[in-house]
Parts: sequence; C-alpha cells; structure tokens
Amino acid sequence: MKLFLTSSVSKVAHDIPKHTDLSKGNKLVFIDTAAEPEKGGDITWLIDDRKALVDAGFDVTDYTITEKKSAELKAFLPKFDYIYLSGGNTLHLLSESYKSGFIDYVKELVKAGKIYIGTSAGSIITGPFIPEYLRDDTKHSDVENKPSFGFVNFTVIPHWGSDFFKKEYLGKRLKVAYKTDSVPYVLITDNQYLLVEDDHFKIIEPKLKT
Repeated sequence: MKLFLTSSVSKVAHDIPKHTDLSKGNKLVFIDTAAEPEKGGDITWLIDDRKALVDAGFDVTDYTITEKKSAELKAFLPKFDYIYLSGGNTLHLLSESYKSGFIDYVKELVKAGKIYIGTSAGSIITGPFIPEYLRDDTKHSDVENKPSFGFVNFTVIPHWGSDFFKKEYLGKRLKVAYKTDSVPYVLITDNQYLLVEDDHFKIIEPKLKT
C-alpha cells in the first residue's frame, strides 16, 4: 500500500514523483467529488491542484463518483495507476462513497497496487472515521458516524498554520478534538505531505518549487 496524503497538493505535487516511478504508468483519475458542494464559489484551489499534478507529469482525467453505480466504477477505474481524491466537503465525499460503493472498491484498488493521493478531505477520509469537529453537516448526518476508508489508524489534520483556517481551528475544532479518547492526529501544513508505505509513514517537507 502506498499513499500520498497532502494538505494542498498544489504545493507539493512536484515532489511526489521522487517517491514513485511515473515511467511505469502515470495515468491519474482526478476525483473531485468532495469539491462539488463548493463549486458555486471560488475553486481556484481546485484548479491549482489539478494543474500542479499535470505539471508534475501525471496524465490527468477528471471524474466524479456522484451518481455512479458500482459496476461503472469497476469498469472505469482499473485503467488508472493513481487514484486522486480532492479537497472539499469530507462528509459529502463519504456519503457519495457509500452510495456508489466506492468505499469498498477503493480498498480493493489500493490493495491491488493502485497508488492513492489525497488532498485535505481526500486525506482526512483515509482515517478510521471523520473527525468529530467536522460532523456538523445536517445534510449528511446519516454517514457522520460511519467508518471512513481506514487506510491509516490516525486522522490527518490538514492546513495546520494556515491563516485561512486559523479561526476554525483555534475557535471550534481544537475544543472538540481535545480529548483523550480520540484517534491519533497527524498535523501537516500546506507545504508538507505524508508518505504512507504499508504500516509506516513519514512527513515530508519538500523544497519549494522555484
């Protein structure tokens, strides 16, 4: 199993090929399902993330799991070497993962050797459950307590130190997260990412792209 869990892939995509071999296959499916609830606003970050992956050497194809059936996923996704899940609304992504059957199939794909790349919501969802401080979306209350992908036994906290998220973290999120019975948290800034290989991980902070 190999995962690249990022906070903002636009900042670190240039470094990912150093830890994988694109010459053996560079086809990446860009699943932007998590970003769908935010597409009425500013999605410059989503465009930047996609461009960074293209610039890094990935052959990118856009896709959503929303309104897909399990058979459609199994017919379309196997041709890709990399499964990428964007940032956005984590509960929306989890809900659509259950509806489409993606939550089970993505586990099969990663177990079979597909490489997973996540950004923000796409990284958070790889843990055992969605963190409690994100479970405030009444539209998706039916899945807020359901298991997520479970690739890792911790929760990624993205955007650490970001001015944009400072008020949310210092205001509400840390108050909810500060307890002894939570799963471990791993904090990463927008300029860092986690490389997970089998049962081990390390935090990488690459040199900024010039």
